[in-house]
Amino acid sequence: MYRVWNFIANYSVLLVGGALIALVWANLDTESYRHFIHYPLWFNGWIGLDLHAWDAAFGPEAGRFETGDVESVLTVQTLVNDLLMAFFFAFAGKEVWEALILKRGALRGRKAATPLIATLGGMLGPIVVFLSLASLMGSDIYDAVARGWAVPTASDIAFSYIVGRVVFGAGHPALRFLLLLAIADDAGGLVILALFYPPGDFAPEWLAVSLFASVFVYLAFNLIPRRMDRGDQTRARSTWVRLNLKWYPYAIAGIVSLLAFTQSGLHPALGLLPVIPAIPHADRAFGIFAEAETHLHDILNQIEHALQIPVELILFLFGLVNAGVAFAALAEPTWLVLGGLVIGKPVGIFLFGLVAARLLRLGLPEGMRVADLFIVGIVAAMGFTVALFFAAAAFDPGPVQDAAKIGAFFSLGAAILAIALGKLLRVEKRRA
Repeated sequence: MYRVWNFIANYSVLLVGGALIALVWANLDTESYRHFIHYPLWFNGWIGLDLHAWDAAFGPEAGRFETGDVESVLTVQTLVNDLLMAFFFAFAGKEVWEALILKRGALRGRKAATPLIATLGGMLGPIVVFLSLASLMGSDIYDAVARGWAVPTASDIAFSYIVGRVVFGAGHPALRFLLLLAIADDAGGLVILALFYPPGDFAPEWLAVSLFASVFVYLAFNLIPRRMDRGDQTRARSTWVRLNLKWYPYAIAGIVSLLAFTQSGLHPALGLLPVIPAIPHADRAFGIFAEAETHLHDILNQIEHALQIPVELILFLFGLVNAGVAFAALAEPTWLVLGGLVIGKPVGIFLFGLVAARLLRLGLPEGMRVADLFIVGIVAAMGFTVALFFAAAAFDPGPVQDAAKIGAFFSLGAAILAIALGKLLRVEKRRA
């Protein structure tokens, strides 16, 4: 296993640091925190929170701002969630893309079959538990929370890796299994976000603009220069493009795509994903955020390396503007999200993984026990980052969203359960 500890540690420290600051701030002075995250940066007709929703979220002091004849408000929170988080999802999208298309990609072939099937269980299990518990709480609760069915489907890949490494050690096959599952979970989350949480009406003409930008940059700066170099061992044309134009054409295409997504009806945070397949990439990958990938000098990896520190800072801001909920907001949605994560996800992963391994005879990685599969499910129950994002996408600002976010925060407690079970079930830790 290549070392990924430094990036994951920085990622988690900054994210948790922002979240803890937000929690303390929101519980000491809820009003000032609310005014901070909903502070209006731009009243416009293009992107942001609906004007009426912003007015309710900001409170009585919203009247002191001259809004003009507009429909949307770009706030501090929507700037982070709708635009800046596009870079985080681009990171996830890059790993998913490589895992799917590279000859030895992690999500290709028989070796990925059991983790993929387990991932399906890890997404269906939380949905079943969330909606079942909500229906038992009565129609009023169900109607209020049903839109948030996807909140507990998420797994936080960084926290899962950290806890998985503590439980299994860096060289255990269960850790590799966990990372495959997390990559597949990210892919499923991106699909859910695109299909079920659009911020507006679908506008295919704007999506076409995004796709055109991606196709154009792929043809003009990737495919055509390589085709012109056929028979030329020096690869003069594609080398000139790579050395002189570098990543700039793809950055321009990314800006166009991101702006188009703000009007497409799909979530703007997905706006950079269409450009990823257009960028020249290496013919191999060492795994998500692996340190060894610093030795790959294709343009896609160069972009990822350049964005590493900005993405870490963005995750700090994400924690700061999303995790600040007063504990007084704790309510039924808290327990629904928490139940979906800590009950539905491990049970779903275990049952579907067992079906794949035993009934379908796909097997588990050599050296991984059935007991390890259940512990992997517990580790994957930490849904912090993406669960917070889904809660913000599913619910309008208010008590239901705040209660759901508390459930996402409490899911980090699955780490304690996973470590305890690892000791109880005598997991044999293995070094890399």
